[in-house]
Amino acid sequence: MKFKIDENLPVEAAELLRQAGYDATTVHEEDLVGKPDADIAAVCQTEKRAIITLDTDFADIRTYPPDQFSGLIVLRLKQQDKFYVLKIFERILKLLSDELEGRLWIVDEKHVRVKS
Repeated sequence: MKFKIDENLPVEAAELLRQAGYDATTVHEEDLVGKPDADIAAVCQTEKRAIITLDTDFADIRTYPPDQFSGLIVLRLKQQDKFYVLKIFERILKLLSDELEGRLWIVDEKHVRVKS
């Protein structure tokens, strides 16, 4: 699986993915910081990468239909400081063996909801 870490997440999240054996890049590494969501989504589609983000706009299945993506993971967290986000991110790593292609995962502190 290939992933892109959005600009609103710590870049260390990409390193955690790489250490787990995944191909991961960041919006920062590709000079996409500040680009509109539609541009980021298009790059993810072209590169066949699942996006991981705090941006709830990506949870709108009318705008970003899951079946058109390699995966969408939207974190809906009460706290968004670096330490807390990375702690939740480590939990997500354990779930990545599940099918992500064509699905939207909405992740909070206690649940992962999956939409197709």
